[in-house]
Amino acid sequence: MSTEETLLNIDFDKPSLTAARVDDGVVSLSSSAEEICLVPDVGFEGTVDSPGVNRESQPLLGGRGDFEVSFNHFPDDPQFSELVWQAEVAIENGIFPERIYQGSSGSYFVKNPGGKIIGVFKPKDEEPYGRLNPKWTKWMHKLCCPCCFGRSCLIPNQGYLSEAGASLVDSKLGLRIVPKTRRRRKAWAVWATAHGLLVQEPRALIAKSNLYGKSIELYVSLETTQVDSFIHLRLVVKLVSETFNYLRIDRERSRLKRAITEQFPNLRFNRMGLPPKVGSFQLFVEGYKDADYWLRRFEQDPPPEPVMRKFQLEFERLVVLDYMIRNTDRGNDNWLIKYESPPNARRAGDGEMADASEWENAEVRIAAIDNGLAFPFKHPDSWRAYPYHWAWLPQAKQPFSAQTKELVLPLLSDMNFVQELCDELHILFKQDKGFDKRLFEKQMSVMRGQVLNLTQALKDNKSPVQLVQMPAVIVERSKNGSTSSRFFDSFQQRFQHKSPFFSWW
Repeated sequence: MSTEETLLNIDFDKPSLTAARVDDGVVSLSSSAEEICLVPDVGFEGTVDSPGVNRESQPLLGGRGDFEVSFNHFPDDPQFSELVWQAEVAIENGIFPERIYQGSSGSYFVKNPGGKIIGVFKPKDEEPYGRLNPKWTKWMHKLCCPCCFGRSCLIPNQGYLSEAGASLVDSKLGLRIVPKTRRRRKAWAVWATAHGLLVQEPRALIAKSNLYGKSIELYVSLETTQVDSFIHLRLVVKLVSETFNYLRIDRERSRLKRAITEQFPNLRFNRMGLPPKVGSFQLFVEGYKDADYWLRRFEQDPPPEPVMRKFQLEFERLVVLDYMIRNTDRGNDNWLIKYESPPNARRAGDGEMADASEWENAEVRIAAIDNGLAFPFKHPDSWRAYPYHWAWLPQAKQPFSAQTKELVLPLLSDMNFVQELCDELHILFKQDKGFDKRLFEKQMSVMRGQVLNLTQALKDNKSPVQLVQMPAVIVERSKNGSTSSRFFDSFQQRFQHKSPFFSWW
């Protein structure tokens, strides 16, 4: 499928904006949604009337003024923008996200105005080891066993980046098992960041404009791609809801602002209501059930051979994804299976199929969710090994199929492709305020080692269980190697010999 990619080429540094004048009034723009201020900044404002502003681009988050710029607009993906906009409309009308009580982090089912679940939002500060995680199990873990709290191989509070990174890897390899995941920051900053990666692609100038007195050039990429989503500009979603877990001071500050506004209608704050939360937004998939459910059903009542062949192919794609990103949290309760038998398929009374050809039309799909504990900067070497639980399934004992090899082996064997993937992950991860380039290089060293093992396993006709038994490899950038990242001799590999205390847990 051919998709268009857009890029804004901005030839000035990030401006530091504190206020923007609209007509006769002043609108204060907060520079940080998470800024804590005990004495709120206020400004007096006249009537704001901007007929040129598209109403659909206005944020409809609870308690926020019409003057605040929307952070959840995706010009490269209008369908996704529409879904997020529906979520904002629902929240504005009192249909709040519903907390998911399973799992170890604060995650929420997001609904549209009709009350239908359309996505899963995972705030950054409510991740398993985040400061506002509402789940008491992690609180007890931290209180009773602080020495084992957290995962020493992972960078804390980057689960939302890991979710989006897994979606990016899935798109690049064409696996199509990760529901589309987005993250969001200010759009013009993302465009400027992405310029270094996309500038070498064939593109055409389609428009010119200016912003705050600076020229902007709008380009459209002429390159075509076969992936479903726009992979170069993975963005962050920001949402506000009373059902999210906030500090008490944030809720009290929100009540105080509302009370002041009721008494002084002409008084305007930078932000009304609760502060927006940054996190990943993953589309909700329908018709799927926990893998445990269908695995038990398949064991008790094995489906026909055509169904199992399709399931094996989907399973192998899950293995490729998890192994590449070194997912440390893949149990049978956090990946999903969708199985629909063909409507015309029948079984005879003795259990034999009446028409075997009908089963070729059966639908078997796997959805890899909960990818927030991946991309470690080292292989597990402390208490736990964090094994892949799918390695104990019978499907893991079968060698990788020819279809899987044809899909991923040509890509993974190309060092330029691997480096391009690392470049795109760099653009994604560097948007976090706590980004550390040194740790990111270690993350990519682990991923390169995983790619090396996976490539060798595919060439040697190994099975997934044999793959996970291969020694842990780290492929680091050589300090004395070539300055170009496109040459293989600029990297060196080494093996990790230290093993975790519990090899099975």
